[in-house]
Amino acid sequence: MSLSRALLIASYGRHYLAQTLRTDVSKHQSHGGPLIEVTTPGKRHLGAVGDILQLERSSDRQARLVEIEPRRNLLYRSDAFKSKLIAANVDQILVVLATQPAFSPDLLGRAVVAAEANQIGLHILLNKCDLSDSIETARKLIEPYARMGYPVSEVSAKFDTASLERLHGALQGKVSVLVGQSGMGKSSLLNAWVPNAAAVTQEYSVRLDTGKHTTTACRYFNLPSEWGIADGKLGALIDSPGFQEFGLAHLSVSELQHAFREFKDYLGHCRFHNCAHETEPGCVIREAVAKHIIAPERLALFRQLRSDSQTADIQMMGITTAKQR
Repeated sequence: MSLSRALLIASYGRHYLAQTLRTDVSKHQSHGGPLIEVTTPGKRHLGAVGDILQLERSSDRQARLVEIEPRRNLLYRSDAFKSKLIAANVDQILVVLATQPAFSPDLLGRAVVAAEANQIGLHILLNKCDLSDSIETARKLIEPYARMGYPVSEVSAKFDTASLERLHGALQGKVSVLVGQSGMGKSSLLNAWVPNAAAVTQEYSVRLDTGKHTTTACRYFNLPSEWGIADGKLGALIDSPGFQEFGLAHLSVSELQHAFREFKDYLGHCRFHNCAHETEPGCVIREAVAKHIIAPERLALFRQLRSDSQTADIQMMGITTAKQR
């Protein structure tokens, strides 16, 4: 059986589009050629945009998924009941917030935890900064993350093109995934950085036959070659659907603790080795909060995520027990 390698560039449910992946003499990979419709085995949703696929071709434009190559990382969100794949093999998360409408600090906090857990870079984009009435409130909500060293850029996708051009260096040669709630301006940013994004989206929709579902599909867009290349690699943007929540129930308590950057110097120093940072005496994390070293909302987020993880574990135990009966 002859297999070909391809990049998964759009997905809706179990409907995938891919493009052939090639490696040039300098060992840099690129994808191109006609869109390939990929059929998947079984009923499970296996792939994420950004995956490298091994395909068995049946024609120039159709193939069957044989295998997904090992991933560098996989970004997904999960609660106690289900998981949703977002993207694979990414270099950074671009969290898109806006001065108006008000954004969710909880979603921002969860995206930061996901980035740390997957060892993915993260860049916060505060859009609609031309709306000066609400900018100070937004800055105050972001300030704890800026203090921890996460880069923050203030932009106006519609009224300040220079603010977007200044970010070219942060995007070059990297695969970045856009994450944010609906209404934050992700589409405006995408269309500004990838001028043909609307046409490509339409082509994807026709091939997937999901025109009315395009906002719920993840899609991969190459950056313009005029400025998007660094170290011989062309950068890309993965557009993800707007969502209100970012579940992280798949992370263990240990993984959660290590995903809070500001916790790391304190882990292992509490009086009790299994400290939950709730009411236990001798908790150095709570002491750091009292001294204004750690933001109280970050500890509150950790406690919520820890609870989510425990709920998911209980649900999985119940499902396993039911299947064994």
